[in-house]
Amino acid sequence: MAHYNTILSQITSLINRHVFDDHAKPHHSGQKFRSYNRWSQFMAMLIGQLSSRKSLRDITDNLKAQKKRLYHLGMKPTSKATLARVNKKQPASLYETVFSDLLKKCQLVTPGHKFSFKNKLYLLDTTTIDLCLAVFPWAEFRKRKDAVKLHMGIDADGYLPTFMDMTDGKVHEINWAKETLKLPKGSFAVFDRGFTDYGWYSSLMKDGIFFVTRLKSNADAEYLFKRAGRKSPGVTNDQPIKLKNIKDPLRLVAYTDLETGQEYRFVTNAHHLKAAEIAAIYKERWQIEQFFKWIKQNLKIKTFLGTSKNAVLTQVWIALCVYLLVAYLNFKAKLGASMQQILRVLQLNLFQRRALADLFRPPDKQQPVSPQLLLWGKL
Repeated sequence: MAHYNTILSQITSLINRHVFDDHAKPHHSGQKFRSYNRWSQFMAMLIGQLSSRKSLRDITDNLKAQKKRLYHLGMKPTSKATLARVNKKQPASLYETVFSDLLKKCQLVTPGHKFSFKNKLYLLDTTTIDLCLAVFPWAEFRKRKDAVKLHMGIDADGYLPTFMDMTDGKVHEINWAKETLKLPKGSFAVFDRGFTDYGWYSSLMKDGIFFVTRLKSNADAEYLFKRAGRKSPGVTNDQPIKLKNIKDPLRLVAYTDLETGQEYRFVTNAHHLKAAEIAAIYKERWQIEQFFKWIKQNLKIKTFLGTSKNAVLTQVWIALCVYLLVAYLNFKAKLGASMQQILRVLQLNLFQRRALADLFRPPDKQQPVSPQLLLWGKL
């Protein structure tokens, strides 16, 4: 009979332990560990995400129950007090680095986006997570309520989270974009009206970045001549405009949804694309809303297992690492299943000793398993 490691071990084989330990050295605070390490912390929190545990006690009790199945992971024994202390004090920046490594691997196997241009397309948005004022005093938001905001950009190639910053609830998305966000030259950015700032638009144009957003109804705009030629179905207007304090003309595209009859007015500096494609690019922004919905429903991202900012960041970054692991499996194996279906199957079989490929093998044994999936264990 063939011997298999647990499904958990096969999933986490994508993370090189030696590379992880090299990253851990510069991301350490205080005295050296004697009987614990960052790898054990990472695996404990990752198991907590994958198995939907509700507390640190729940995580550590689960680890004790599965002790015989965890030895091959190289984990140290984990107590609730130790895990809480490490989450609070050891820099969460380590897991941002691990996330970046996983992202690079995922980008090698992702499909491209569906538009005519080859430039990168980033979808930008912010989501707010409410917190208890008494427990999270550092996360200022309103007088009687605290919150954190996750400012994110996802890559339309596979809808992978690419940029993430966590701030307290008072930080507006446009301030995050102006002060922190760095996009590569030639890329496209899509965002809603919450990012409206003409000075930022000018900065994007100066940096060679294209953008698509909705125009506010009270925009200070000068409407120039209309573009000649036939318009695509749904496109009701396509003309250059000038916005206050922006030197170069921008482009207004008005589009009416053929199903609802609602009109949308987009502003962009992408003069070279068809008007219908501009409308389709903005519609793609809905995918980041779906991303936020998915991580809130399927990962532990709305309630936190620690109260310090570092503990919250640790949990968020590890949750995003879990998302990338599931996404990589989906892209590499070409399973044809939804991300939620894949995660549910993994959760139910996390500590089983069987081939990862068998979890997704068709009921008809005559049907071959995808060769890409069989290669997973060799990475």
